This record gives sequence, C-alpha cells and structure tokens, in this order.
Amino acid sequence: MRTYPTTPFGRRPLSLAMVATQAATRDFAAKPDASETVVHKWRLFRALTEAKGPLGVADRALSVLHALLSFHQETALTLPEADAGEGEGDSPAPGIVVFPSNRELSIRAHGMAPATLRRHLASLVETGLIIRRDSPNGKRFARRGQGGEIAEAFGFDLTPLIARAAEIENLAEEVRAENRAIALLREKITIVRRDIVKMVETGMEEGVRFAPFSIDGQDICDWEGLYGRYQVLAGRYTRSLGRSDLDALAGELAAFATEIQKLLETHVKGQKNSASESQTERHIQNQITNIPDFEPDLQEGRGETSGPMPEKPNADRTGTSEVEALSSGIGKRQTSPPRTYPLGMVLQACPDIVDYAKGGEISCWRDLIDAAAIVRSALGVSPDAWKQAFDVLGEHDASIIIAAILQRGEEIKSPGGYLRVLTAKAREGEFSLGPVLMALLRGKAAKAARERRQAG
Repeated sequence: MRTYPTTPFGRRPLSLAMVATQAATRDFAAKPDASETVVHKWRLFRALTEAKGPLGVADRALSVLHALLSFHQETALTLPEADAGEGEGDSPAPGIVVFPSNRELSIRAHGMAPATLRRHLASLVETGLIIRRDSPNGKRFARRGQGGEIAEAFGFDLTPLIARAAEIENLAEEVRAENRAIALLREKITIVRRDIVKMVETGMEEGVRFAPFSIDGQDICDWEGLYGRYQVLAGRYTRSLGRSDLDALAGELAAFATEIQKLLETHVKGQKNSASESQTERHIQNQITNIPDFEPDLQEGRGETSGPMPEKPNADRTGTSEVEALSSGIGKRQTSPPRTYPLGMVLQACPDIVDYAKGGEISCWRDLIDAAAIVRSALGVSPDAWKQAFDVLGEHDASIIIAAILQRGEEIKSPGGYLRVLTAKAREGEFSLGPVLMALLRGKAAKAARERRQAG
C-alpha cells in the first residue's frame, strides 16, 4: 500500500485548517465521479481573483498561485482515473502535484523575493487552496515509472482547487452581485446629489421662499442651513463605504431631496395662484397712478389733451427731470435684483476675502462690501469696471463676484477683464451667481475629501 505525506517537512507546524483541507480533498477524490470533474484552471483563477476577499487571499498570494498553475501543463484540472482511490483503507493518491523549485517559482512570480514567496505559499496552504506534499528531505521532485509516467511526486497538490471549484464560483457570483448592488447605490447617490445641488441653486437664484422643516431631528430654517446639512451628508460619502452604509446614505439623501422638491413645488403652485388672482386685479388698477411707472410717454400725451398749458419752462424741466429720475430708479431696481444668497454661504464658498476685512471678521454685508473694495484695488480692477459692475449687478452681487475672483486666484489671469465680461452677461440677463458659488463649494468639498483620503 502506498502512503502519501500529509504533514509538512522540518519545523513547519501542522494546523487544524490543513487537516480539514486534506480530509475534504480526500473525501472528494474518493467519490466515484471525481475523475469526471473538469475545471478550467484560468477561469477558476479569475473566479478566485473576484472572491479573494471572502476567501482571505492576498493579491501577491494569488500571483504565487498563478505561477503554480502555470507549471501544470494542461488547461483543464482533473483527477486521473488511477488516482480515484486504490481500495478501502488506502489513501488516495495526490491528484495534481506540481514540483517547481523555489528559484523557478520566483521567476514565474515576477521575481518575488524568496522570503516573500515562502510566506505566500504558507498562506495558500493555510487557506486550503493547495496541499503541501513534502518529501522526506523536503525537496520537490517526481519519480517516474517504467513507462515514463509520473508514479510519485512531492510538491504542491492542486486538487483542493478542483474540490472547491463550485464553492469558489458561488463566492465569486456573490461578490459580483454585491458589486453590482454597490454600483447601483453609488449611481443613485450621484444622481440624488446632483438633483439636490441643482434644486438648491434654483431655489437661491429664484428667491424661493423657505419654509422651515425638520429632518432627522435637525431643524432647517433657511437655504444656508439646508446646504450645510447637505454638505454633512455628502461628506459621509467615501469609496470605502460598504453596501449597508451606502444604502442608508442613499435613503437619507433621497428623503432630503424630497423635502427640497416640496419647497420648489409649493413655490410654483403659489406663483400659479398669484397669476390667476392678478388676472382679475388688473381690471381695478388705477391707470393714472401706473402710467408714470410703465408708460411715461402716455402720461405726456394725457397732459397734451387736457388743454393749453401756460408756459412754465422751469416746471417742464422739473417734470422731465422727475420722470427721468423715476425711470432711472426703475432701471436700478431692475438691474439690482434682491439678494438671495446667504452671507454665510458666500463666506463658506469664498473664505479668502475674510483676510481683507477690518478686524479680520465679516459679520454683515457692509463688512463684505468694504472688503471687496479693498480686494478690487489689490486685484487691479479699474474703477470704471467696478462702477459698471455696481450699476448692473448691485453692490452685494458685485462684491460676491470680487470674492469669487479672489478665491479662484491664479486661475483668472485678468480680474478686470473677467469682471467686465460677467457684467456684460448680467446686463443681457445671461449670468447668475448661483452656479459660481456652488462650483466653489463643490471644489472645496472635493479638496477636503482628497485630503481625508490622503490622510487615511
């Protein structure tokens, strides 16, 4: 009766995991249909690569296993007929044994150091992917029979790969399913985050009235607080999150987006109701009082039809100047829209301007406007460009743009020219500050995320 080694040579210990692997392999080889099991070694290796996490196999250990598989001449892994068992009480012969030297194995493992090679071989044995079949002196070799075929071999037995092929494939499929679920969750989070940012931009740009609400026990009172809450949620999103954490985060973001959408929809419904009511209100408007505001020419016409008027040059000039002043006032109201961006949000997006504030602190809009005047001079923006920006954008928005230009630093080569371009776009109604602030906030958040990854 032939016997086959089951314990390692020298000082290497025998673990219970090795005993379990050998018992499972022996039971598999003893099955009548064991020799009919055929496994494609490279497909199995791909499955192993995908299931390395559940199996507890390191990347470099897989490189060593790849090298061991390359020493098996056939693409298929299967037990020879003669190795299916020799009778009751006999130990089945090792099915597939490869016996490369450490030097050859190191070469095929891309020059792995001998100590590293031995460590990863031991990990493959411990995880039950291979069995060590050591000779009496620890050398790896094979004895051939009279016909030249291998009668006995000492090295590494690959039979556990055949015995565990179904298990490995199932684990790989579970990993694929998990990865697909995680990918879908990441897609969902990306879409919801995009929706939240764009809805916040719309709410700020359109001056949507904010209705306070509470979510997860936190009270949200304005758009600034809402965006701050979003940043807290977005800051939890990292590449290392597992499926359960991603699922929870996706749910919180979706609920958050729903609340913002309700705010916008409520505002839209309110506008529709106001428009319906104004259709009847127009019939009772005082035409006389409204004419100077919207149709100054018609007011002059009404004066001409009321009869001859005595010549009063000063009065005419005064009346004309009053109309011009009123028209000028209307123009200013049209070109200086109401401020809809919270000061805290502006400072969060453009923190560098605080360095130019008196006392190193900006607590109100006047502080920001004064700091912007200093920054304007430091950036080399001409008084003419600054005056045009004030006339078209208003002092608040013009100051915000200066803060944004300062924040972008060397990205803008000509601050004065850039300000003139934005002023021209604003005059044509083609410019909005919302995307500028949101882009700065997103860039700040992305930079912070990169720093956290590097620190981790």
